[in-house]
Amino acid sequence: MPELPAAPPSPFAHVVYYEPRIPGNTGSAIRLAAVTGARLHLVEPLGFDLSEAKLKRAGLDYHDLAVMDVHPTFDAALDALPGARVFAFTAHAATTYTEVAYRPGDVLLFGPEPTGLPDDALDHPRVTDRVKIPMLPGRRSLNLTNAASIVVYEAWRQAGFPGA
Repeated sequence: MPELPAAPPSPFAHVVYYEPRIPGNTGSAIRLAAVTGARLHLVEPLGFDLSEAKLKRAGLDYHDLAVMDVHPTFDAALDALPGARVFAFTAHAATTYTEVAYRPGDVLLFGPEPTGLPDDALDHPRVTDRVKIPMLPGRRSLNLTNAASIVVYEAWRQAGFPGA
């Protein structure tokens, strides 16, 4: 089998999962990072152990192809990404994800299921804007990694799908 290319040295986007709780969603995010070249960041505490079977099963054999960092706090994650714009995804926003002109190195911040991002994260001074993915009225939320996938692919499309 031919050797697969490494992840891009400079990711077009950073996907940050704030205190993720569901291992299957995080495994799917690992797979998303591997196939797009985005970099995944997890903010502790995690609701699972990184060696958990559900995490590995959802990520299939993509763990070695994704670039992932684990940070002890939200501030530590942001400190690792100095100067990056931070877009916080929430159902309670005026800006839709398609209105953002994404730039290389942007941070796409997602909160845990089922609560979403807490107010202190949404109100953090590093947050550039709150952004939503439109849904029909009366619906609470999308699956976490489905939401992240929608936004990651839009940011990647705007960048011209580098590396594809």
